Amino acid sequence: MPKSARSRAEEQFAATQKKAKQDLEEKEMARRERADQIARLRALRLAKEAADKKAAQDAGAET
Repeated sequence: MPKSARSRAEEQFAATQKKAKQDLEEKEMARRERADQIARLRALRLAKEAADKKAAQDAGAET
């Protein structure tokens, strides 16, 4: 028995919704990875700046 047009349309709609959901999840995962990388780099930069500041203070105290 052939599928009705409505049934085919519903299947196509469901497939489109599933693909859209997967695309959204992939974009969100990429955004989170990028945010994590930025946070890691920011932490490294702040740690380096603090170490440089401490080294400058130590050098200033020695002279």
